[in-house]
Amino acid sequence: MAWVETGSGGYFVAFDEEGKVVCRNAAGRQLKAVPPKLNDDPVVVGLRQLTEWLDAHRRGCLETAERWMVRSLPVPAAVVTAVWADEAWREVLRDLVVTGADGEVAGFLRGADPERGIGLVDLDGDTVRLTGTELRIPHPVLLDELDELREFAVELGVSQQVQQLYREVWHRPADATGTQVDSYAGGRYAALRDLLGRCTRLGHRVRGGHAVLPVVEDGRALEARVWVGDYYEYDECETGSLSWTGPDGKVLPLAEVGPVAWSEGMRMAAALYAGRTIEGEEAA
Repeated sequence: MAWVETGSGGYFVAFDEEGKVVCRNAAGRQLKAVPPKLNDDPVVVGLRQLTEWLDAHRRGCLETAERWMVRSLPVPAAVVTAVWADEAWREVLRDLVVTGADGEVAGFLRGADPERGIGLVDLDGDTVRLTGTELRIPHPVLLDELDELREFAVELGVSQQVQQLYREVWHRPADATGTQVDSYAGGRYAALRDLLGRCTRLGHRVRGGHAVLPVVEDGRALEARVWVGDYYEYDECETGSLSWTGPDGKVLPLAEVGPVAWSEGMRMAAALYAGRTIEGEEAA
């Protein structure tokens, strides 16, 4: 830690290993908490603002990497190389399964260097370099060898910040017909406000009585929708059917829903259903 002197009383402040502001007195003894009289000290205020910025930056890195994965977007190798020096980016990207431009699984991301290229651990456990101009972070539903990759990740001691290998996936049945799925309909809540609160906690917007999840697949903008209701906030309610709409807002036949949109829509529906009120128990 690098200690910075405050403007009063010989106190010094710094970041600890967890990124929290800590304080020591003139005698060098670290205190249990920052004294209240230092709350308005410019140095303390600056460090706390920096902490908030770093937290927001980490969340932004995580959200961006997850968006790359969910949309299976091509990511320029130069971008990965440029952000790798940033610890927050490095922690988010490290150990993600990546593919080359051809879609073939290349390995687990371990490093990025402007001269040597993208460093990976391949499925044989060897260190290799990906020298193409772009890579992809595939959604797990697109990985044919998902079970094998999960086993190999355990052997390597892989820990991913972005939910990729251990993200729940659902595969669309080959004989799917109609326009809606009722697998997770009927999840009863004691009050609509409880269901809306769960939507908010899970990061889903609610519009027109539906929890909605935008998904872009193969350049096509789709939206998964689960009916949650438009009743009075204290009314009892239950989750409804899941459906998908296209760019024009029209409901799509299930046979036209792509694998990522299907998996992410089912994931949203399952998460909302899991929070239902179970008789004799509190809501999850």
